[in-house]
Amino acid sequence: MRKEAPTALTHEVELAETEDVAVEQEVPSVPDDSAEREAWMELASDWTEWTWENSEESFLEQREKIESELQRLQRRIKALGAVDPESLHGLDELETRFRHLNTQLQDLKHAKATLEQIIDKINTESRRLFVESFTAIRTQFKALFRQLFGGGEGDIIMEDENDPLECGIEVVARPPGKELRSISLLSGGEKTMTAVGLLLAIFKSRPSPFCILDECDAALDEANIDRFANVIKEFKDKTQFIVISHRKRTMTAADRIFGVTMEEAGVSKRLTVRFEDVGENGEILSSSQSKAA
Repeated sequence: MRKEAPTALTHEVELAETEDVAVEQEVPSVPDDSAEREAWMELASDWTEWTWENSEESFLEQREKIESELQRLQRRIKALGAVDPESLHGLDELETRFRHLNTQLQDLKHAKATLEQIIDKINTESRRLFVESFTAIRTQFKALFRQLFGGGEGDIIMEDENDPLECGIEVVARPPGKELRSISLLSGGEKTMTAVGLLLAIFKSRPSPFCILDECDAALDEANIDRFANVIKEFKDKTQFIVISHRKRTMTAADRIFGVTMEEAGVSKRLTVRFEDVGENGEILSSSQSKAA
């Protein structure tokens, strides 16, 4: 053991001497010549000054950037405000509310899709029914127009056949001896007859038990009143007509008359008269007399 200790110490000394030699080889030696020594010292001085100046400028530049970033982070921290210890609890409440509202939103979207499907189905069925009814009324109107006017031509036209539920409907009429024109260009009597023809065409395609006509014959002449009354009589088996009128020809076409008369001055009296109860001289017969007649 006493011989091994000096050997280890000697080995460490040798390693240290080898490292010193390596360091001395890395560091450049100062030239022996005086001129070269002065040039070398001047160059070393300049390099030291340049290194220090560059390092100082780099430090100042980096310091400004670091201070700017520090101020920006401080402003962001200040904008966050005070730390709320209940923020996690608030987050749980917000997440619960979000899930609840999102569920309601999905329900609304589903309900919207269902309603849109129902609306599309209703529109499709309504379009089909409307086109069928329009075609039937159009056919009846053409026939009734010729019957009411004693000729001529009448028609109803959809302005846009691709959108029957939203488009307008134009009524065109050509009375006998006149040109085809819009209903707005007809006279008062012609407009009345055209409107009556369209109304009766609707009744013929879809009969109704009652129909009330108020002074619809006021603009008609005697010949048109007769045609008007004859057309109405054709509907007696399906529809009862209540006609408010002051025209005698219209009254004579009725089965029963309801009116107000004034037999004495200032005294009004309501009357109900059946034409079969009226005698040849114009007097109203009693029920027994009318049965005997």
